Amino acid sequence: MARSESCDLAVFVGRFQPFHIGHLAVVREALAQARHVLIVIGSADAARRPDHLPFTTDERRETILACFSLEERTRLTLAPCVDFGNITLWTEAVQAIADETLATIGAPAEARVSLIGHSKDRSSYYLRAFPQWGAIDVAEQAPVSATDIRQAYFDEEQAKVDAYLAGPAKAHLPLPALAWLAAFRDTAAYRDLVEEWAFVKAYRKTWDAAPYPPIFVTADAVVIQGANILLIQRRARPGKGLWALPGGFVEQDEFLADAAIRELREETRLKVPEAILRGSIVATRVFDAPYRSMRGRTITHATLFHLQPKAPERRPGEPETDPARIQAAFDLPKVKGADDARHARWWPLEKLSRSMMFEDHYAIIQTMKALIRTSE
Repeated sequence: MARSESCDLAVFVGRFQPFHIGHLAVVREALAQARHVLIVIGSADAARRPDHLPFTTDERRETILACFSLEERTRLTLAPCVDFGNITLWTEAVQAIADETLATIGAPAEARVSLIGHSKDRSSYYLRAFPQWGAIDVAEQAPVSATDIRQAYFDEEQAKVDAYLAGPAKAHLPLPALAWLAAFRDTAAYRDLVEEWAFVKAYRKTWDAAPYPPIFVTADAVVIQGANILLIQRRARPGKGLWALPGGFVEQDEFLADAAIRELREETRLKVPEAILRGSIVATRVFDAPYRSMRGRTITHATLFHLQPKAPERRPGEPETDPARIQAAFDLPKVKGADDARHARWWPLEKLSRSMMFEDHYAIIQTMKALIRTSE
């Protein structure tokens, strides 16, 4: 395809789960129209989940690069971008990635930047998020959906997967991507994703008879003391083995704060009196991203508990500055995993990562811990 260089940098944003021939066509058009192409790999560093985030950032990067020649790769930059749960923060991050790429390739001060893509449905909202850039609208090159590919690839009946990879997949995927998916089937990660997807489909099926699609309401407890947060490790699917906020479904007869405290006690056995817990509530926030949970539309209410160190108790005759007594005042309350939790433990906030966390709980924590600073 001949190059017209209508812009200095074409920006293509996607999750690429997996990279298919539609994505390939967009990148080829970008290479034809721009001096350089930036591929922003979205939802970076998140934990695997079979519905729309099964592959890691590095796996996607490897698959994408394998689809292009060495010469083409010299004009490609692949950069990860995490999910912030906030469109303003996300657009600022993408803008910063583009600015860094322009500097790296030595683009002129008045560089022309265009966002390239195909607007297909509400998931393409990001195409309107950068009015300062130009736009390259690419007509749909092939009727292929990453969602359909994932559903066929993670089917629990492996004979169906064999048939898909041997037949339709050849029309949906570039050969390097197809070969990578075939090899990935031999991994423990693939087998876990298949089991997780089977569980989710069975869970959703139990609601087929409902007259309307269900909307679930949950409550999560964000308990912070000092620089530590209380988390549980999930005992069962979905998200088995991942770390999460203590929480669960709100019962018919309880307020949100009551639900958060109930779930907190059931899952962690936290040794803090209820009166102190209630007095430690800083704020409650709603998290309602439509696809935040695989199980279905789930709106959660996160309650922030900011625990303070207990007042030191001094026995008669004991020095006021006794180190052991002062240290005991700052000890974290004892916890123990129970109910839906395999384990419960305090984690240093600085040690958390997106890849260890269930669903959007990492983003919830980042939002809620900022409220402590603003309230002080």
